Amino acid sequence: MDRRSLLRGAAVVGAAGVSGLTLPDAARAAGPAGMPTYKYLRDALTLPLRYNPTGEFIFPCIRGVYDKISNARGRYYLYYAPHEKPGGICVAWADSLNGPFTEHPGNPIIDNVLPGGGTVSHVSSPHVTWIPAARQFYLYWHGENTTTRAARSTDGITFRDETPILSTRLVPGLTETSYARVFEHSGRYVMVYMGVLAGKRRIYHGWSPNGWDQWQFSQTPLVNPEPDGLTDISGPSLVTRNNTTYVAYHGNDGKMRITEVGNAFDRENHLGVFYSPAASDNGRAAAPSFGTDGGVQYMFYEAGPRLNARICIARAV
Repeated sequence: MDRRSLLRGAAVVGAAGVSGLTLPDAARAAGPAGMPTYKYLRDALTLPLRYNPTGEFIFPCIRGVYDKISNARGRYYLYYAPHEKPGGICVAWADSLNGPFTEHPGNPIIDNVLPGGGTVSHVSSPHVTWIPAARQFYLYWHGENTTTRAARSTDGITFRDETPILSTRLVPGLTETSYARVFEHSGRYVMVYMGVLAGKRRIYHGWSPNGWDQWQFSQTPLVNPEPDGLTDISGPSLVTRNNTTYVAYHGNDGKMRITEVGNAFDRENHLGVFYSPAASDNGRAAAPSFGTDGGVQYMFYEAGPRLNARICIARAV
């Protein structure tokens, strides 16, 4: 199946407004594709943290859990991880997307020790998706950079059944398959991830009927960096609005952009920058994860140099 035949029809992303970004068309829009203007609000995490082995964190994923599980620690769970060795998948919680978030005292919830007893150098880039049919949260992350893994949980904190679902051997020519996010789209689940081809980071995609197995992966890039005048792009998220589908991502210039791929994932219409780093972002904004709270749009993202980043919250103005 090529991407022209994939996922026909209208797209609906997530529940509670935090599985992707589904913006009301009436939202104040100033950017490409009608994206709102986001303004830095605060850092999501208050230092010092109990688990902070490398002094940096990346790849936030924000999820509303209040309507999915009982006895949740907060209305919203924020997943994040260090980038550098050994990494470690972490979670924090808050009752508002304004934050700040309270660190889970048991972090990391996933470490670099594999179920069979071996290890990888690091684990990072967590993304969590609620799967209604299974009534479980599925967690996706990488470790090593060549392998994307999955696990599942009923409470969003204790994950089990860790298994690899994507590796470079499934898309010949790629030397990395990492930084994956998975979204419900037209009755199935779509993964967007970073693949490295010929030394350049590009956005690829795959699809599954249930988000867990039977994955298929396109052999060609979904979004390329060259039309943006860049060498590398990464950190993709799906955005659904205007009766079509987009990918939001960051580039090697530190800015975040959006490209229309269509509901059938059959186009590549580069629309430009929707967020440029604020002074507090120290020259780089990356890996957006979107949510809504009380009708207000929020964006969680990593800010700062790639090996010295922190998790920030921006709010639509």
